Amino acid sequence: MFVNAKEMLQKAAKERYAVAQINVNNLEWTKAALTTAQEQKSPIILGVTGGAAKYMGGFAVVAAMARAMDKSLGITVPVAIHLDHGSYDECLACIDAGFTSIMFDGSHFPFDENVAKTKEMIALAHKNNMTLEAEVGAIGGEEDGVVGNGDVADPAECKAIADLGVDFLAAGIGNIHGVYPDNWTGLDFGILTEISKLTGGLPLVLHGGTGIPVEMIQKAISLGVAKINVNTECQLAFAAATRKYIEDGKDKQGKGFDPRKLLAPGADAIKASVKEKFELFGSAGKA
Repeated sequence: MFVNAKEMLQKAAKERYAVAQINVNNLEWTKAALTTAQEQKSPIILGVTGGAAKYMGGFAVVAAMARAMDKSLGITVPVAIHLDHGSYDECLACIDAGFTSIMFDGSHFPFDENVAKTKEMIALAHKNNMTLEAEVGAIGGEEDGVVGNGDVADPAECKAIADLGVDFLAAGIGNIHGVYPDNWTGLDFGILTEISKLTGGLPLVLHGGTGIPVEMIQKAISLGVAKINVNTECQLAFAAATRKYIEDGKDKQGKGFDPRKLLAPGADAIKASVKEKFELFGSAGKA
């Protein structure tokens, strides 16, 4: 059931659990995420970066595939299809393509420009019954060429962006995309607490959900994080399962080379990872 993300995230923020944004990279990813959400009775956000969309043939292709799959699989839980770290032009493309939610990432602009562009994008999104995520303080690591140094957001700037009418807010609190290095110092809960107070219960977003210790995830949720993004963990699980299938020589047994068989272990690994996240974030059974 395709919806925007407003109601699911407001409910999550109120009841203190988090909705998983599972970034999808192909048909198998999308099917694994949707079927697991249905099985676990969990709301879900399908995240799509500009690079992933380009790989799959464009935003319109991704939206059409996801919507058709949602219908043909009989999915009844709330599903949002969301642009992740979108540029201004990518946001416009996703509005045209039929996404239900977009993230405008203006964190690399001077703050005044981030405010102006975010304000414009909020109006466009809401006009089209879409939700809008904004970002303050660049998220560390790299995602599709967007590099962040793991800034800690300014709470006053977070309030200023929140007051524009965004539906949810990504604020850097020391989190990064990708695999966390050994010298990572952890999340800044003092800043998160202040941001949560100043933004008045607005659902907050934690990017870089792969590799953050369980106790930090749970504390972040208790402080207002209502959406957690997961990408790298599913990619690693998919790669490991596919590697094992080939190293075990199963691709050479019968028609084991058939993509439907070759990719099945990886898809199953994604499902297991997604189920684990629903349980950890507390969203299982909340749809």
